[in-house]
Amino acid sequence: MTKIIECKYCSGTGKDPFDLLSAISECLVCNGNGQVNIQEPSVPCIYCLGSGRNPLGARVTCIVCGGKGNNHCESNTKCIQCKGTGKSSDGLPCTRCKGVGFSK
Repeated sequence: MTKIIECKYCSGTGKDPFDLLSAISECLVCNGNGQVNIQEPSVPCIYCLGSGRNPLGARVTCIVCGGKGNNHCESNTKCIQCKGTGKSSDGLPCTRCKGVGFSK
């Protein structure tokens, strides 16, 4: 089952939030639509805190959610390796849960 939500990377504007190419460039996540499809059940992305932006480089999309701000998650059990933070000790996505924060 899929759900349509506002694109978190561009905040629903459909435009590149950083005007990297030009002021009229489309958002690379939603292709200018301002909305994205996510697979349900989903949770806000723990790695980027739902912003859709990579915490290690805010001008690029989150490497866990792809810029959507949400991740598909069918479990409510926190990952035992990262304890639900989605991050490893070096700040990269947890290798066990792939940055989602929940076990499969």
